[in-house]
Amino acid sequence: MTLHGCINAVKQVNAKGKTFLLVALAVVLNGCMTSSSKPSWAIYPLQRHQAHDGLAVVSEPDGYGVHLFLETDTSDPGICTPRWLPDPARLFNGNGNAPFSSGLASRKEFFVVVARGDVRRALKRELKALCVDRAPRARWRWQEPPRAADQVKPLRLPALEEEDLLRDPEEERKLQDELLNGNWSGS
Repeated sequence: MTLHGCINAVKQVNAKGKTFLLVALAVVLNGCMTSSSKPSWAIYPLQRHQAHDGLAVVSEPDGYGVHLFLETDTSDPGICTPRWLPDPARLFNGNGNAPFSSGLASRKEFFVVVARGDVRRALKRELKALCVDRAPRARWRWQEPPRAADQVKPLRLPALEEEDLLRDPEEERKLQDELLNGNWSGS
């Protein structure tokens, strides 16, 4: 092969190599752009205080999503059911190796997330395990999460509504006045 033939062969290989490199670069860039523009919908337990008390759902691009706080209702000692808290925390770095939550996500996001069957299955699994941990003798009973604002029931905490925990404001004011004026009787 002559020198001229070798140079032509190198040019052809070089041209094909450049085309290959350009195509490979386009595929890689497209892959990067696609992965960040769609949510991964990853769902996994993300503990708050004890096992099974939190669920992370990556519902937005770039690893953002919601951190659902899971609670149980054992007001009836024989039955353990979910207690729905429709105000989730904002999930950050959900696709990374150190996800965390901070702040508040919207209720609308909560409703969108719990509308998915895969999320409800994960919720059922985690809440059942949480009930077993918290009330091992209670029977587990699943209740569907609220899917709209009108289905949200206000959380009633009986301990905060007991009459002996809160004084009458007028009585409290009277006791304060007696204390400030030095007329406190100690009753």
